[in-house]
Amino acid sequence: MTADLRKFIFDDLQTVEGYLDPPDALVFLSLLQAQSDNGLNGGVAEIGVFYGRSYFLFKKVCNGEDKVLAIDLFDIDQQISGDVTQYSRFLDNGERLGLKVDEDLIIKGDSTQLRPNEITEKAGRIRFFSIDGGHMLRHVLSDSMLATDTLADHGIIAFDDTFNPAWPEVTVGVSDFLRDRQEQFAAFCMTKYKTYVCRREFYDFYRDAINNAADLMAFDHVETEFLGSKAIRLHNPMTRRMVYEVMVRSGMRSLSERVYR
Repeated sequence: MTADLRKFIFDDLQTVEGYLDPPDALVFLSLLQAQSDNGLNGGVAEIGVFYGRSYFLFKKVCNGEDKVLAIDLFDIDQQISGDVTQYSRFLDNGERLGLKVDEDLIIKGDSTQLRPNEITEKAGRIRFFSIDGGHMLRHVLSDSMLATDTLADHGIIAFDDTFNPAWPEVTVGVSDFLRDRQEQFAAFCMTKYKTYVCRREFYDFYRDAINNAADLMAFDHVETEFLGSKAIRLHNPMTRRMVYEVMVRSGMRSLSERVYR
């Protein structure tokens, strides 16, 4: 099954426009599998779907056993006619990948206007909450509150673009979240693009999951202090990233998985 999922990540998933790179896709896979292997169940929720790259990874890994809830304005690609094609392209991607979108688990709207029960009534308590919506401080603070209020005890929050200089308010928002809840939450893993957070009771469990995941052995594991906790930073060397990009652009996408072994 792992080989099939790796093929999906490095081949099929790359046909969907989006920003989830293989390193974070492998982190998603490793964490979701660690939860499932230990009976840590719950729904999956995502704020900021774009065209579904991470959504379809959630669907593939969960394999119909857990509900995957997608939240987005779906207002991208407005045509001269006034029609917006983001949602239709999202649905088309699901049909093409054989992972049909469950439209009963789609919320079209502004996440800052949602109430926690609107999420839990659809997907139950959330075991993995991906935040990649609005990138202003007010969005991050609101979305992190929503995640906190809907998270299972063993739940994970994945914050996107934490240290992206193009979106400095995301860094402020995530830092404020962890400072304000330092006794409750801790960052246990960081990548170039994302920061992974859990409740302190599960901090050791998720650190061990990252350290022991076979799919993450290709990365350097570097310990980084971040607001009261020691997070594992998964370093992906520039040379590997360059080789991967060359292979993909040369039409060798199906073989690019070997770069991350």
